[in-house]
Formats: sequence, structure tokens, C-alpha cells
Amino acid sequence: MAAALLAHHAAGAVRVTSAGSAPADSINPAVREVMAEFGLNLDTEFPKRLTTEAVEAADVVITMGCGDACPVFPGKRYLDWELTDPAGKTAEQIRPIRDDIDTRVRHLLAELTGTPTRATTS
Repeated sequence: MAAALLAHHAAGAVRVTSAGSAPADSINPAVREVMAEFGLNLDTEFPKRLTTEAVEAADVVITMGCGDACPVFPGKRYLDWELTDPAGKTAEQIRPIRDDIDTRVRHLLAELTGTPTRATTS
């Protein structure tokens, strides 16, 4: 969700890569549903495994509780976002998680680009 929201709001201003230390086999259908409410189609997306190369290439690495599973390199900026895992949750349960991520993403993008972003509306 974070990568899709950041890519949407950034509109090409930043490069976004998404990966996880223990990715699921597929994207939760309820996640697809709540992202579609924001006009974001995740049909071509799929969970990807985090690689050392992806972290090395990043300027900012956002983790979501991966602990020691995430590679750490000096000079990289790391943000650990404590979020509820949407796995196994319904769309109703995921909406607040999506909205929290959306707020965090917009704040990060504004910080990175110096340009405020407007709130996503459902």
C-alpha cells in the first residue's frame, strides 16, 4: 500500500520500490479493494522479496517491523513505521491502516520534495 500511495502522490518525482522481508504469496483482495477506492489498481502488482541491492540503491528505506531481516547500510535513512499488518483483515479493518499509511506517505513526500501534497479522498 505504501509504495502504491507514494508512487501515486509523487507522480514521478521520486522512484519507488516495494519489497518485504517475508512477502506473502499474493496481495490481500481486501487491500486491492481499499486501494481501488482511491483509484489505485493493484492488478499488476505482486509481493516481492527484499534484496540487499534494493536497499543499497535506496536513499530512504521504510521498514515495517522487519528487525534484523532488513539489511542496514551506513548513510541510508531508515524509517520504521509501526503499522498493523493487513494480512487476513477485511476491507473495513484495512481502511484505517491505508489512511494512516497515506498520511505518512504524504508527509514523507512533502519532506523529500519540499512540495505539500493534498489529502487523498475516498
